Amino acid sequence: MLNEIQQVQDTADLLFGEQEVEAALDQMAEQINRKLAGTNPVFLCVLNGGIVAAGRLLTRLTMPLTIDSINASRYQNKIMGSTLEWTLKPATPLHGRTVLVVDDILDEGITLKAIVDHCREQGAVAVYSAVLVDKRLDQEKPIRADFVGVETENRYLFGYGMDYKGYLRNAAGIYACKEGDA
Repeated sequence: MLNEIQQVQDTADLLFGEQEVEAALDQMAEQINRKLAGTNPVFLCVLNGGIVAAGRLLTRLTMPLTIDSINASRYQNKIMGSTLEWTLKPATPLHGRTVLVVDDILDEGITLKAIVDHCREQGAVAVYSAVLVDKRLDQEKPIRADFVGVETENRYLFGYGMDYKGYLRNAAGIYACKEGDA
């Protein structure tokens, strides 16, 4: 497996370097700070992919907030999505709260929509979503993110929380796999 990971890493295209991603996070934080000022939000990190983006974004936010996490995934360390699997729901009561859901990527939108719907079902008064990457697809998505760092073409990505078969989330940039790798 490590040989495959190394091959993917060595042949990938760098789409956004670390400085570009950090600048995108700065812009997202400015927008979020303006929009959510005074709302006492629950900052909800989508595990595992959202860890890096959420952590990098969190220190840029200026409003008082509480932090929690949620884990609903269609990928389970694979490169193709399947059935949505819930493994963690927030411990923080969402009733009457504003929620900011933070994830790595908005791909087909199925997972993010399910998470936003769950937050609303729990009685959140407002639910916003922030994604580091919004992937452009040829089809309509069931949800749009409120805050987006960067947009990319429809390729398999890794880095800044996004993975290739459970690896490469820690890459300091956003990379696209070569066509034959994903």
